[in-house]
Amino acid sequence: MNKFTRSLIGAAFVALAATPAFAETPKDSLVMAWQFDDIISLDPAEIFEVSGAEYGAQVYDRLIGIDLKDTSKIVPAVAESWTVSEDGKTYTFKIRDGVKFHSGNPLTAEDAAFSLQRAVKLNKSPAFILTQFGFTKDNVDQKIKAADARTLVMETDQAYAPTFVLNCLTADVASVVDAKLLKQNEKDGDFGYSWLKTNSAGSGAFKLRQWKANESLTLDANPAYWQGAPEMKRVILRHIAEPATQRLLLEKGDVDVARNLKPEQLDALRSSKDVRIVEAPKGTLWYISLNQKNPILAKPEVRQAFRYLVDYDAMGRTIMNGIATIHQSFLPKGFLGSLDDKPFKYDPAKARELLTAAGYPDGFTVTMDVRNVTPWTDLAQTIQASAAAAGVKIELLPMDGKQALTKYRSRNQDIYIGQWGADYQDPHTNAETFASNPDNADNGPSKTLAWRNSWDIPELTQKTKAAVVERDADKRVEIYHELQKVVMTDSPFVVMFQQVEVPVERASVKGLIWGPSFDNNLYRLASKK
Repeated sequence: MNKFTRSLIGAAFVALAATPAFAETPKDSLVMAWQFDDIISLDPAEIFEVSGAEYGAQVYDRLIGIDLKDTSKIVPAVAESWTVSEDGKTYTFKIRDGVKFHSGNPLTAEDAAFSLQRAVKLNKSPAFILTQFGFTKDNVDQKIKAADARTLVMETDQAYAPTFVLNCLTADVASVVDAKLLKQNEKDGDFGYSWLKTNSAGSGAFKLRQWKANESLTLDANPAYWQGAPEMKRVILRHIAEPATQRLLLEKGDVDVARNLKPEQLDALRSSKDVRIVEAPKGTLWYISLNQKNPILAKPEVRQAFRYLVDYDAMGRTIMNGIATIHQSFLPKGFLGSLDDKPFKYDPAKARELLTAAGYPDGFTVTMDVRNVTPWTDLAQTIQASAAAAGVKIELLPMDGKQALTKYRSRNQDIYIGQWGADYQDPHTNAETFASNPDNADNGPSKTLAWRNSWDIPELTQKTKAAVVERDADKRVEIYHELQKVVMTDSPFVVMFQQVEVPVERASVKGLIWGPSFDNNLYRLASKK
């Protein structure tokens, strides 16, 4: 055993000692070890991070969903059918009869209307997914309304491709909430927002039992779920930051699933008969972004230089081996119009030339906000070292996921390293956030990633809008190719990898669904032998 191995094992046991003791998991409960310190809120009108999206998929229903076997297809959910008017502007949904919220209240078209109206009026980070259709706090009550208890009518400001509108309604922000329950918990006209940040008001397969930030998330089965009661009576997610600790707990049988193992840990488990390694490609990207409020990072040559300061190949062979693939465009592979070009390689000499042209021949010093779990810390340290070769000194600021995201959403970072998951199965989901910023003011209504990085791009914003109303599929692909090339070469974003989620299950576990995005990971059909 070498020094590194002894150190790794020692660190794992120290971490395990600091973790609450586990008994073998009960037969009727599913226990997962996962890093979910990025959860900021449990309100679907605010959820806009990977872990929160997965939570929302268990607790809430939406009007419609996607076929996980063919993501180009829209399928019914609590809306059993829908029609689109001849002018392409009015969508009418028939609400399924007999669906009930966890409270026992019936789910009606009034609840669906309230849910969408509420998301627009609260105007939290994901609201732009709905407001792009012309909905505002002043008109949404007239544009989205219940004609009767089972009929929801939604009128957009112009005709869009129907598949685009419907795909947007599969996003977390379109989750249906219990209007009566939220009105009972409303304070000062907040639509129940303060209460729902730490409670639930859904109709999904599970209901919230308890959330302890950075510690645990416990869900109880909904025995009256309209698609059938889950087999597991309870799902317990434990925030276990250290992958080594996750592996130890998995091998001991103290957890049923480990979600964040490193490549070398996965390799060590491949021959084990006690566990099953699952590979689930995700439309989730790893990227770094450069805040354009920083005058150094706002220089085009500096933005360009950062593309040559990332050692994609080295990180792909080590840190991200088996859990991601190198990807440098903002549309994930598998999306309409995605580019698979990889024009950038690690080249500190080229980066230094660009920095000299920008007026920084000796480099400069900046900070990078980093979620203090792996692989974020490993990626950040590698980028810190590779950038130093060109004189760029990056000071790492480790913090938990919630802190990093809150700071990022306030536009107070220098450099941010993060993940971005597609909100729905249409290329506009990423084009809108990476290549659109309708209002760059600090109080701008559309808080896209371009806005978070203060990237003011009126021409790209207009081109992004044009892409979404283009009816010719080939022309639409051309526009997305153009947008990706601009963002790839001259933006504050350095896209590095596309994620492959690799959960490891105990052999006794079956039925878990690992979908194309985290809000398609589903626990409802899970069982244990």
